[in-house]
Amino acid sequence: MKNTRSHGLVALAMGVSFLLPAVISQSDREENQTVQVSHLPGFHGPLPFSLETGYVQVDDSNGVRLFYYFVRSETNPAEDPVLLWLTGGPGCSAFSGLVYEIGPLSFQPDSYTGGLPELVYKPDSWTKVANVIFLDSPVGAGFSYSTTHQGYKSCDTKAVDQIVIFLTKWYEEHPQFLPNPLFIAGDSYSGLIVPPLTFQIAKGIEMGDKPLLNLKGYIIGNPLTDRKFDLPAGVPYAHRMGLISDEQYEIYRETCAADTGMNRNIQCKNCHDAIDKCLKGINIHHILEPKCSSEYNGNSDSGRTLSGYGNAELGLSDISSECREKGYSMSGIWANNRAVREALGVHMGTVPLWLRCNHGIAIHH
Repeated sequence: MKNTRSHGLVALAMGVSFLLPAVISQSDREENQTVQVSHLPGFHGPLPFSLETGYVQVDDSNGVRLFYYFVRSETNPAEDPVLLWLTGGPGCSAFSGLVYEIGPLSFQPDSYTGGLPELVYKPDSWTKVANVIFLDSPVGAGFSYSTTHQGYKSCDTKAVDQIVIFLTKWYEEHPQFLPNPLFIAGDSYSGLIVPPLTFQIAKGIEMGDKPLLNLKGYIIGNPLTDRKFDLPAGVPYAHRMGLISDEQYEIYRETCAADTGMNRNIQCKNCHDAIDKCLKGINIHHILEPKCSSEYNGNSDSGRTLSGYGNAELGLSDISSECREKGYSMSGIWANNRAVREALGVHMGTVPLWLRCNHGIAIHH
């Protein structure tokens, strides 16, 4: 049964601003704290799945606490795989994965008329066949926070190290899941995090680190890998999707044969400028969807405060329901609601303004 579910999960996978919270004494908070959530504001009735939220302290000297949402498998949690989900950015909350990607909840932008956005059950979630941990990482993403300013200084290597600590402590509190197959998963910028994280875990297993994790592999979607490979791949992709002409592509091949995205010659630069002009009206994230205005800029504007989010729902009326940006903006309205934070067990005063993507975090690549 275990192997069948593990293989099924792999097949399924293949088919903002930076606001420092008030400095809080470590004695004011429990290092590791969990909440069993049966009801959520915006969702009608009890949740039809098991949801746990909590914090795990991953840096004792700086009081760095990573926030997570844990959804048990809706089929057989005792045997189904455990999947750790990391959202890209860097700095995007794993709540995006829970609501917009693989999780069991979603917003309803078509029917939104103001107030607290409504959440509905999504039956085609990966949580049908897996226990999923949605982790806000690195510190500064989502509801994860530090009790010191120094704790917010991060880098990819430190993020990986802190996730390893997170998993170690999380499994110590959830030993019943140690026999289950473990997969490390993520998208976008997580392409730079998931492989080294998986390697670090595998190395720990070889060295006999405890607890012993049943690591089976990793899953990454649309991953960032290396600029030398990612940037040049965009033009052949655009050509194969019919977004640029054969003639434009041939000019690209002739003038940008050694293109790595760095130090382009003038002919190659002119070619790229022409291609960029051709793609100007295309939604690069989903070419079959309309190109819309950015989501409500409270999700990226460094000058915003929580009080400013009161006007967010007014801006939503200007975004077409055909645009996924409308759904993205709803997450900020929802997560900055006091009742929502209380239901999730968020430490009050630690994250003045929740941002779906906090692009202002102090991370060095």
